[in-house]
Amino acid sequence: MFTNNQIFAAPLAGVTDRPFRRIVREFAPNAPIVTEMISCHSLVGGRKNCLRNFDRYDEEGPVGAQIFGADAGLMADAARILQDAGAKWIDINMGCPVPKVATRAGAGAFLMRDHRLAGDIMRAVVNAVQIPVSIKTRLGWDDAHRDWRDMINVAADCGVKFVALHGRTRAQLYLGPAVLPDVHGCPLPVIANGDIRCADDLSRASELGYAGAMIGRAMLGRPWIIGTIGGGAAPTNVGNIVRRHLEYSLEYYGAKTAVPMFRKHVAWYSAGMPNSAEFRIRVNGIIDPDELRVAIDEFWGCDLDI
Repeated sequence: MFTNNQIFAAPLAGVTDRPFRRIVREFAPNAPIVTEMISCHSLVGGRKNCLRNFDRYDEEGPVGAQIFGADAGLMADAARILQDAGAKWIDINMGCPVPKVATRAGAGAFLMRDHRLAGDIMRAVVNAVQIPVSIKTRLGWDDAHRDWRDMINVAADCGVKFVALHGRTRAQLYLGPAVLPDVHGCPLPVIANGDIRCADDLSRASELGYAGAMIGRAMLGRPWIIGTIGGGAAPTNVGNIVRRHLEYSLEYYGAKTAVPMFRKHVAWYSAGMPNSAEFRIRVNGIIDPDELRVAIDEFWGCDLDI
């Protein structure tokens, strides 16, 4: 079984922002957490409309900052900025399957189709920083090109320290079950990713030679899972967690942005509960933070004094 510092929180676009990471950290003080992916162009350009470009990680514990892009020089510059911001390691996204990243931008999963460019980027980032560098990738572009082991060999040659491997190809997107290959004999430690939900999944990953596991979509509505899957206690009142998460989001984004953005989290937190469909319909019409607080408190019976 893996220990707490071998169970990672995966980078999830639009999810693993600073407020979400604060909630995860309450239940998993030592777990490695990866930020949602950060565009090297946006970061180096200092685009002010993207708050995560200005995050500092000094007080967040073991947080790795994930960057994506197809320009080795910009990726190196972005890595330096994130190192200076307190990131504990840099992760290079080589697995994002969405078209705007993997095809139009030539980044993310596209790098699985161009190992030379991938190597140039990895080498540039490794040489730019003094902190460890990892990559997150997939099995390959499609069933005809399952060359994940070749990519790991390239990563090892470039000085990358570890790899997170998602058990699907780019062509699969997030459809169908993730199938993790045996990674014994790989030159780098490999972290299992894809459909990791319970302790049995951790055991299977360990048997296949993985050095740890990375939990992704299982965190939606259950940000405490990183802690509980490692043996920690679950929350006794979910509503209290939802309310704290909301307050962190309001503090970070401001009410105008936070309230509509938080609706998805309310949907995830309430999934499967009695009357949750009606509750989500109510929440989707709310624009005032005080009204959202009241709705959450009434639905869950919160006892939190904020």
